[in-house]
Amino acid sequence: MNKDAFAVIGQPLPKIDAWGKVTGETRYADDLVLPRMAYAKLLRSPHPHALIKRIDTSRARAVPGVYAVITGHDLPRVKFGILPVSQDEEALCTEKVRMVGDAVAAVAAVDEETAERAAELIEVDYEPLRPLMSIEEALAHPEVRIHEYGDGPNVHKNVSLQFGDVEAAFASADLVREDVFFYEGNTHLPMEQHAAVAAWGADGKLTLWSSTQTPHYVHRMLAKILDVPGAHIRVIAAPVGGGFGGKLDPFAHEIAVCKLSQLTGRPVKITLTREEVFYVHRGRHPVLMWLKTGFTREGDITGSHIKTWLDGGAYGSYGVASTFYTGVINPVTYKMPAYKFEGARIFTNKPPCGPKRGHGTPQPRFALECQIDKAAEQLGLDPADMRWRIVAEPFTKTANHLTITTIGLRECIDRVVEASGWREKRARWKRPVRAAASPPQSGLGEALERRSEAPVGASAASSSKRKKGVGIACSAYMTGAGTAIYWNNMPHSGVIVRADRSGGVAVLCGATDIGQGSDSILAYLVAEVLGIAPMDIRVHAADTDLTPVDLGSYSSRVTLMCGVAAIQAANRLKRVVVDAVARKLEVEPKTVVAREGRVGVPDDWDRALRFAQAVELAEAMHGVLAFAGSYAPPKRAGKYKGGGVGPSPCYSYSACVVELTADTETGDVVLDDVW
Repeated sequence: MNKDAFAVIGQPLPKIDAWGKVTGETRYADDLVLPRMAYAKLLRSPHPHALIKRIDTSRARAVPGVYAVITGHDLPRVKFGILPVSQDEEALCTEKVRMVGDAVAAVAAVDEETAERAAELIEVDYEPLRPLMSIEEALAHPEVRIHEYGDGPNVHKNVSLQFGDVEAAFASADLVREDVFFYEGNTHLPMEQHAAVAAWGADGKLTLWSSTQTPHYVHRMLAKILDVPGAHIRVIAAPVGGGFGGKLDPFAHEIAVCKLSQLTGRPVKITLTREEVFYVHRGRHPVLMWLKTGFTREGDITGSHIKTWLDGGAYGSYGVASTFYTGVINPVTYKMPAYKFEGARIFTNKPPCGPKRGHGTPQPRFALECQIDKAAEQLGLDPADMRWRIVAEPFTKTANHLTITTIGLRECIDRVVEASGWREKRARWKRPVRAAASPPQSGLGEALERRSEAPVGASAASSSKRKKGVGIACSAYMTGAGTAIYWNNMPHSGVIVRADRSGGVAVLCGATDIGQGSDSILAYLVAEVLGIAPMDIRVHAADTDLTPVDLGSYSSRVTLMCGVAAIQAANRLKRVVVDAVARKLEVEPKTVVAREGRVGVPDDWDRALRFAQAVELAEAMHGVLAFAGSYAPPKRAGKYKGGGVGPSPCYSYSACVVELTADTETGDVVLDDVW
């Protein structure tokens, strides 16, 4: 639909929370101050791998201003984790630490300084164990176990999937490339550190304000760990100053402040330091990848086989899903008639990796795009034309049973090629075709030996050490995960839209705005349906007492899933309001429209009612005007183990052209332009 058909959608509007953020009025979790509030600090392990032999908290308890000190023995001995298959974390470690930064004790005191000073007085006797700091070390020393569960010694998850005859596909290819790539991990650095405030009310119920992307899952975790009925727990996601996947998991500090608040009878707040944010981590996995792909001389892919090794760090987090994601999404972008994927996530004594931006998919995307460039160079094909040719077709199924609906990737390629002057730059900077290197073997040892090799790029053929280059890459990602973390038949998102007699509209949604603007998007959608201004809408988000369940802000899901639920709820409200106005004006409801803050018949607009009047009229006829909408994605999981990872209601696609200048001696790169 043309954007001119919309009054709100597509217009250059400010975010509904913009004023509060730019003026500093927005109250993040660390800004919350409650009466009689105490402040908490965690004592963390200095060892990457060690047994805990003794913890003595007596000196810390004796510090003036200290209200409580707890260890893991003060909590139920129940482990937790975001995935049901990886319940391997303790809020406070009791017997063993598995990384530098593991929490072993917590202190609540009159202020942060006192809490920190008391934490430093806690005496912990450790028995150091051999640390396993890399994939190679973890696999080479199976006698040293980081965890006692998994698919092998220090192997969190093994995946092996094959669809079609891959060997026959390679035999039919004109070119078969085998390449090894290594994608280094990285961590999060959101503007806002993790923070949480817990308070037990006089009614014996708990409220937790936290900087979290998943209040529903935090609520679920607290009920389990604290052994408190879920009905007695309220989790509110405070405004989040950046998430990116780093605030998706339930965390130890959230549990600690809840327990400290229960013991002290005071609200308790904790704000992690920057260093602690790095311990919490959940950053991008370092991934070693071996990729073998067959191509015809025209550039079509006959089949592909990818092996991935993920350095998962000390705990499970989303790691099982991340392992699958390093392999299952590739066929969504390009046609691959036969496909094989083998992946392994390895435990190491480092902070746990997680679902940072793209959740396991940027790493194999990097590998595949580099390999396509290498193949295009050998085949004498334009990399943009080759990609355009092999783009997956709309309304098809991939080899691994993922359903593709609409796809606009060819249009994306056309646009960036034209806007960047791709063909002119390629003609000007074309480099000579290089012969293929000898193929690497597919084992971990051989892959490790070759992982430092740099990928081929397209650059100017020049004797100067500074060279110009231009490159293209494509990508695909989910628009919301098609299956929930805990499989069930419940909706993934719910929204309530309620109108009041003043003409204001409240939108209640369980999703968290982590800076991506989801609160504003919901306001725009509801405003479009009801024909009112977005500023007449108040969004109440991410409060487990007030808002319907939403599974969280991740996997690019909120606009689609919550948006559909919001439109559904707003249309239900609109029908009641329009019907009331139609009765008042004695016209057919189908002739009544809502626009510009009024409700009436376009041909008799002078008689149109203000939206507030229309709401009063409808409420007098029908009672309170509150309507719900919900969204559950179509069930498209493949009929194989692991088939629940990868399905999506639809996939989003992108193409990008980059021009750069690189120093071939120092490796210095200057990004000149991006399209």
